[in-house]
Amino acid sequence: MSATATLPARRPTKRAIPGLGPTLGFSLFYLGLIVLIPLAGVFFKASGLGVSGIWHVITSERVLAALRLSFGAALIAALINVVFGSIVAWVFVRYDFVGKRLFDAFIDLPFALPTAVAGIALTALYSPNGWIGSLVEPLGIKIAYTPLGVIVAMTFIGLPFIVRTVEPVLREVDRDLEEAAATLGAWRWQTVVRVIAPAVFPSVVTGFALAFARAVGEYGSVIFIAGNFPLVSEIAPLLIIIKLEEFDYQGATAVAATMLVISFVLLLIVNLLQAWVRKRS
Repeated sequence: MSATATLPARRPTKRAIPGLGPTLGFSLFYLGLIVLIPLAGVFFKASGLGVSGIWHVITSERVLAALRLSFGAALIAALINVVFGSIVAWVFVRYDFVGKRLFDAFIDLPFALPTAVAGIALTALYSPNGWIGSLVEPLGIKIAYTPLGVIVAMTFIGLPFIVRTVEPVLREVDRDLEEAAATLGAWRWQTVVRVIAPAVFPSVVTGFALAFARAVGEYGSVIFIAGNFPLVSEIAPLLIIIKLEEFDYQGATAVAATMLVISFVLLLIVNLLQAWVRKRS
């Protein structure tokens, strides 16, 4: 018998939860069936116009104005929600007050409220004869039937994404670090910027991406308060509906494909930024 015995071949380590192959295959199949195939159909339908035809559609003055309003208003609304949504999350996490549970439930209302109902309610409030609109109208500020009304509606439907994304992260922030910073002589603002902000920033970016994506595709709550004036307050989703009603299916899919590409690029940039921040953290 040789001095060195032949070692038996090592068996592959079994996974705690087996089934990677079937679950991965099902996930890819489901993703392709629900997401990729319909999106591919949009590009296939739009390709019937040809490159020059698609360019002619998306560079028309009306389409460009609608795209600028949809993406610009969504960006502004998401940034507004980043600031005030983070403040709301901070208040809910760090303070107790009368009616806290009731106000906390109100945050989720845009999730459950039908978008048409939200649009009608916002229009009733911000129209020239509404409760809020009648107060700001003498000041020369018109909200309903303007791009400002579009921003208000998008801010309304995007607020829960920021609050519900930032809130659990704030709960996990160790308060001992804040106390240590205060012990070392840090001001409250320095503690917020150097201790709390780095911990919650990835979740803020995630909430921003969700709120922005939701606002870009919003339709029901916007069309009522927007007024839908071409070149002024007409959003891109409404323009797609108008083209479909005019039986311009290729034109509608060309606008839809353009929105899809722009949204994908912007969300990819946001996700790369989020990954970079997490890596540095």
